[in-house]
Amino acid sequence: MNINELKRMSQTVRSDIVTMVHRAGSGHPGGSLSAADIMAALYFGGVINVDPSNPDWEDRDRFILSKGHAAPVVYSVLARKGFFPVEELWTLRRLGSGLQGHPHRQSTPGLDCSSGSLGQGLSIANGLAVGFRRQGRTCRVYCLLGDGELQEGQVWEAVMTAAQQKLDNVCAIVDYNRVQLDGALSEIKDLGDLCAKWHDFGWNVIEVDGHDIEALLRAFEMAGAFRGRPTVLVANTVKGKGVSFMENDCSWHGNAPSAEQLEEALAEIRRGGNA
Repeated sequence: MNINELKRMSQTVRSDIVTMVHRAGSGHPGGSLSAADIMAALYFGGVINVDPSNPDWEDRDRFILSKGHAAPVVYSVLARKGFFPVEELWTLRRLGSGLQGHPHRQSTPGLDCSSGSLGQGLSIANGLAVGFRRQGRTCRVYCLLGDGELQEGQVWEAVMTAAQQKLDNVCAIVDYNRVQLDGALSEIKDLGDLCAKWHDFGWNVIEVDGHDIEALLRAFEMAGAFRGRPTVLVANTVKGKGVSFMENDCSWHGNAPSAEQLEEALAEIRRGGNA
């Protein structure tokens, strides 16, 4: 896809997210919307190496959604990529659906990991990366983390492990929208200079506008070319991006829009939102 096509895909993903959550009557739109451009670049910009016709292909790259509550954004890109029919998106959170509120690997084609309990994704990514290296495989592992999730100690243990093991086949992405369930990160447990922290823990750090598709593609390219250390993309984003009444509002961390709010959100997304 070219840049304009990728931007349109981001809009489609955002439309999917708010529609899914509305129809389910519950879910997490805020942190899904903030990651829409990241996921569009990753899956449709020629970055991650996967094959929808062969979801279990052993030499595919892996993606770990560490912040599992943002499942709607992953389900949207997987459906739009062709892993399963788009119509299944509207079954989000229903009993018997393959699209549970948090990812369940055995239920959804294209998923590489179940997730939900925060703080564990990077440890899983590290384990996969070590295994691939020992097997002589060139698979890469991408792991999307929430910024509120970085308040968990296990994340930093995994950060140290990846640096110690020189896991340059790991690429972490921080969806740095600065808002968590109960408010602003700065008011709950401030992360300080996040780029400096990751750098001091031994990582190659790339700071990027998480809503700039071209910048994201360049960042992923640099991450793929870097050797000797793992890379983290610190992606500056806006919680609820693309729907103005959701932006930077913690009440939309886990809340479903009404029918009227859905129409307002879809209209704004079709206009291009604030992108």
